[in-house]
Amino acid sequence: MNIRELLSRRIYMPEIKSVASWASGSRNNINVLWSLAGSECRTTSVNALWAMTHLPDTDVCCIASLRNEMIDMLLAETDTGKKRMLLQLLRNQKYDADDIRSDFLDYCLSKINSECEPYAIRCFSIYAAYSMCVHFPELISELEEHLDLMQYQTLSPGLKCALRHTKEKIAKLKE
Repeated sequence: MNIRELLSRRIYMPEIKSVASWASGSRNNINVLWSLAGSECRTTSVNALWAMTHLPDTDVCCIASLRNEMIDMLLAETDTGKKRMLLQLLRNQKYDADDIRSDFLDYCLSKINSECEPYAIRCFSIYAAYSMCVHFPELISELEEHLDLMQYQTLSPGLKCALRHTKEKIAKLKE
């Protein structure tokens, strides 16, 4: 069975780990997964993204090379599952001061207090926004304002954790 056939059906964690293992260390295989993430078939697309979220840290450079394509896909995506996995892939990346896309930053900031979004999307948006804002004091101030507004909402444990960790990182920046 080829990778496209495997990802086009319902699969479980053992298969996801197997696909991630197959792709790990191979730019070509990671690019195959990425091309399948753009499939018209939702199942194939979701499974490819799911496998990419399980790639080891050693593949971070390869994933980073796809950043702009991931952001483009995220900004156009309506499926919450795909948005969550794309944000998961984007949240841990390193962003240089000259490598920040304002459309992606605006997207993340807009999701932080959007109570109609799932908690995971809001959490990942907090982490990604911080990674981009950290280079600019004025953007850190804007992020703080968004985080301060969260105190008026009911927060999940995950959102509370993301809020607390990000506020701690901001406090360390100000020391």
